[in-house]
Amino acid sequence: MKPVLKQLRALHTLEPANRDHLAALRVAISVAVPSLMLLGAGRPDLIIYAVFGALTGMYGRSEPHQLRLRHQSQAALILLSGVAVGVFLSVNHLHSWWLVGVEALLAGAGSVFADRVRLKPNGPFFGILALGACASVPLAVPWYAALLIAAGAAAFSIAVGFSGWVRTRAWRPGAGRDALPLRGNARRLAVVHAARYVLAVGIAGSAGVLSGSGHPHWAMAAAAVPLAGADLPSSVRRGIHRIVGTLLGLAVTAVVLVPGPWLPAGFYGVHHVAMLAILVVIFQFTTELFMARHYGLAMISFTPVILLMTQLAAPISPGVLIVERALETFVGAVVGILVVVTVRRRSGHALRGRRTDMRPGPTPRGPLTG
Repeated sequence: MKPVLKQLRALHTLEPANRDHLAALRVAISVAVPSLMLLGAGRPDLIIYAVFGALTGMYGRSEPHQLRLRHQSQAALILLSGVAVGVFLSVNHLHSWWLVGVEALLAGAGSVFADRVRLKPNGPFFGILALGACASVPLAVPWYAALLIAAGAAAFSIAVGFSGWVRTRAWRPGAGRDALPLRGNARRLAVVHAARYVLAVGIAGSAGVLSGSGHPHWAMAAAAVPLAGADLPSSVRRGIHRIVGTLLGLAVTAVVLVPGPWLPAGFYGVHHVAMLAILVVIFQFTTELFMARHYGLAMISFTPVILLMTQLAAPISPGVLIVERALETFVGAVVGILVVVTVRRRSGHALRGRRTDMRPGPTPRGPLTG
């Protein structure tokens, strides 16, 4: 009984703060600058590519600058690969089963890479999300323009993450992010973990296609969420947080997207697009503010980010958008939990429990991580 009560308490436990406002501010700046530039240029439909590049700033949040630089460069590879493959699928009109097959296979490959370089946040989730989202919207510019926007946003995000070094000029000798050698038991664990991604993403995506949903990639992304947990309880917890946080986030999204008496007359014709772009930045800030402390709270903000970007790129009925997001998230999260419960990893600490961010040495002081 006590273990059950412990897990129930953990569902609503808020982890201690760790200068989260600084990490959130860096990510908000990384998202805001390219997004507002595109808004000013009259191309809010391209903000989706800028945001996925700027999500590079979510990685290496508490590391010293030189480690954050390397960590974010590795994360940018995952994110830009997702954008590139998604754009390729969109340009060639490869949807439905093509999207499911390609995303499932790349989820497995991304899992191996993420385990090897020890990405934090864990796993290839944001690369999977970028792939599906970019594949699901029509491309209104040449393919290379979309990639340049994403790459430019990623480079700017890395520069923002490293900018504090200019002020402190502090460098930690001998610091580095060691890749995990995938040999022996570690290789077996990585292969099993990758297989779980392929299985969960493939099943969830297939369910989305068979249901006739226009956004099966949301189910695939949701299925990947529980797999990032360090153990079975935390994996199940993440799945529950994903469902509950998404539903609450959809309520917030409905207030913004669905016409109602709370907004002035004529608002939707003149100011709506600008407001959506600005809200993407604001919600991304609050997402990062809680991402490391409570995944469910973070999802309340991140859900509007994804839906508002999608609506800017390819507008559809807000009601359809919200209902499909709810259904696909529920199906995907349940599939992910079932895969975690069914396909168990043994001695998972070999991949997750070791120190991940630096070699032995002096503890970095505050200015190094600002």
